[in-house]
Amino acid sequence: MDKMKRIRPQDMALEQIEWFIQENQLKPHTKLPSEREMCEMWGLNRSTLHTAIRQLIEERVLYSLRGSGTYVAPERLVRDIQAVQSTSQAMRKTGYFLWTEVLLSRVECSDEYVSRKLQITEGSKVFHLCRLRIRNSVPLMIEDCYIVYDRCEGIENCNFAEESLYRILNTYGVRLSSGEERIGIIYATEEESRILKVDLEQFLYYQTGIVRDTEDKIVEFFKIKARADQMQYTNVLRRIDLGTEGSEYL
Repeated sequence: MDKMKRIRPQDMALEQIEWFIQENQLKPHTKLPSEREMCEMWGLNRSTLHTAIRQLIEERVLYSLRGSGTYVAPERLVRDIQAVQSTSQAMRKTGYFLWTEVLLSRVECSDEYVSRKLQITEGSKVFHLCRLRIRNSVPLMIEDCYIVYDRCEGIENCNFAEESLYRILNTYGVRLSSGEERIGIIYATEEESRILKVDLEQFLYYQTGIVRDTEDKIVEFFKIKARADQMQYTNVLRRIDLGTEGSEYL
């Protein structure tokens, strides 16, 4: 029984580091004490502490600079995969500044793939908006959005470096309500690695889906390619009642 209750030294080291960050309210990019100092503070051996630090670096809680030390990592942008919200809305909750660079903004004829996603006739007009999202000077994601153009004629004249797409759609009377999306992994192409400033073929989160309005009509088809070291996706488990069969979590 005593062995079952015993906490592994590595787990203890993890808890001590995380407790130290929370207790001292350390902000992102704050340097931690040296490994020697932390070992003395908590009575840990160097190997155990080093293993714990390496794990927290992999989990993006910490980051290390060669010859300088270990630092508190900035929080990744958390996206709720159940919520219909813009990147700007998600970013405001973190307190970080979001910069937008418009890579493309134009009206074009939909190809077979986009037409199928938007459930419109091939060759129909769509507004295509491609933006690079930047957080604190670090490239975050590339967003490609395709909007059914007859719902928002003239939208191409808006300045999307400063304006929110969803807010502009609201001025056209488009009320977004629900959507569907999928999240997977792709590997950065040469162009994506250049724009996002990552290594060629580094893995990226790939988020794609559609957004519907309150009348259940598809308004938008989107594709997002995001840096995995800057993004985190979350989901809320909800309990449902299955009557006599009990309950389950979804």
